[in-house]
Amino acid sequence: MMRRALFAAICLLITQTVSAGAIDKLHQFLESTRTMRADFAQSVAARNGRKPQLSSGVMMFARPGKFRWEIEKPYAQLLVGDGERVWIHDPDLRQVTVRKVGSALGGTPAALLAGESTIEKNFALREAGDKDGLEWVEATPRSPDSGFEKVSLGFAGSDLRAMELLDSLGQTTSLRFAHLERNPRLAPSLFRFTPPANSDVIGE
Repeated sequence: MMRRALFAAICLLITQTVSAGAIDKLHQFLESTRTMRADFAQSVAARNGRKPQLSSGVMMFARPGKFRWEIEKPYAQLLVGDGERVWIHDPDLRQVTVRKVGSALGGTPAALLAGESTIEKNFALREAGDKDGLEWVEATPRSPDSGFEKVSLGFAGSDLRAMELLDSLGQTTSLRFAHLERNPRLAPSLFRFTPPANSDVIGE
C-alpha cells in the first residue's frame, strides 16, 4: 500500500494541481508548470497507530506522464515512469519490477497519469481551508473503485508544498516538499530506465 500511495502522489503531480482559492492555485500551478524538481519527506501512518514509516529523497516530473522518484533514506529505491511503464528498482534486493502504467496504479484513477485530462473529470474538488500555514484543496475520487478516500494538496502562494492521501484501508501518506524548482531543464535520460545486468526483472 505504501507504493500504491506513492504512485498516486506522483501521478497526481504529473497531471494536475488545484486554487485563488486553493482550487484556482491548483489550476494556475498546472497551467504554468511543465516540469518540477523538489526534495521530499514522506510519512506513512497506518490506522492502527503503529510508528509511521519515514522516507526522504528527490522527486522530478515532466508532463505529460513522466516522473522520477529517488528514495534515499532509509533505504535506496528508484521509481521511474517513462510514460508507458513504471520501473521500480530495489538495489539492495537486486530486483526490478516493471508494470504498464495502468496496472501499476491499480485502482487509482487512470486519468492521473493521462496528462491531458482535467482533474475534475476524476475528482470532486473542494476548498479545505488553511492548515499548517498552507491553503488546502481536497480531491475526492469520483470512482468508488479508486482505492482512495481523498487526496489533499497544500499550497504556499503558487507553490505546491504538501500532499496528504487517505486510502481505503485508513492509511495516511503525508508528503512535504522543499527546495522546489518549477520548470527546470530536466534531461530526457532522467525518465528512462535500463535494468542493471545483475538484477532480477519481474513484471511486464
